[in-house]
Amino acid sequence: MAKLVDGPDHRVYQDPFRGLDHGAYVPLMEMYPEADVPILQISMPTLDPRILFDLGRRLAPLREQGVLIVGSGFATHNLREMDWHGGPYAEPPSWSEEFDDWLKQTIAAQDIDSLLDFQNKAPAWDIAHPRTDHFAPLFIALGAVYDGFRPQNAVEGFWFGLSKRSVQFD
Repeated sequence: MAKLVDGPDHRVYQDPFRGLDHGAYVPLMEMYPEADVPILQISMPTLDPRILFDLGRRLAPLREQGVLIVGSGFATHNLREMDWHGGPYAEPPSWSEEFDDWLKQTIAAQDIDSLLDFQNKAPAWDIAHPRTDHFAPLFIALGAVYDGFRPQNAVEGFWFGLSKRSVQFD
């Protein structure tokens, strides 16, 4: 059963029986197949990019203690528009390619303002992300590395038409 714990700024619910969400489980399974690292999964309190960016900035000091901050989600995430019949290597639709290219260029330019304002700046964002919950973890990760980061594309390409771009920040 979930337990309410009062924190200094807000209320926190702990649920020891929930298990990891697939957004945490899948990448961590690939990164640490022996499951030999401690994991703390947190839920996002909002989908507002600026609030999440600020949360990431508050988490940034943990990096100095060796804590890995992972913001997981697909670069495009519209399951209704996936090309199931074309297979995993199907030609991506234009909206997925356009959003992926915008994301790649914007991150490379370290244009935080445009990233935070993606709903006004990015092409086809509403098709790429009908719900922004799979894109929002990026803002926490960006906030955690904001003061001087070097982005590297760790994974590129498309899967059933969706961009699977993953970015690592050093």
